[in-house]
Amino acid sequence: MVTDPIADLLVRIQNAARRGHEAVSIPASKLKGEILQVLKAEGFISTFEKSEDAGHPTLRVQLRYINDGQPVITGMRRISRPGKRVYVGKREMPKIMAGMGVAIVSNSKGVMTDQASRRANLGGEVLCHIW
Repeated sequence: MVTDPIADLLVRIQNAARRGHEAVSIPASKLKGEILQVLKAEGFISTFEKSEDAGHPTLRVQLRYINDGQPVITGMRRISRPGKRVYVGKREMPKIMAGMGVAIVSNSKGVMTDQASRRANLGGEVLCHIW
């Protein structure tokens, strides 16, 4: 039983990228799908698709690599955890690596990047940082 499914998502993607795997399967949920949609829009992963594995819904994520085999995702950090939620206002929205990375934020408009949240003039819960 996984107590933090978002951390599990991040660790599975990071481990698969470090090992050079083409794709990774992750147990599906609506929030994970929204996070993967943001990662796809920002160019960190190639694509993802929903499928069934032994009767359980899964998400199959195609990872992206730079032409010399280096993964596009070099680091990930879970910020808001089940034991310690981290909320920020619109003025305290973090900038990751001076704009080279993204913070994924959950707010009343859905899951989005820190930049989209600033444009929408919203704060929210900072789920993770990716660079």
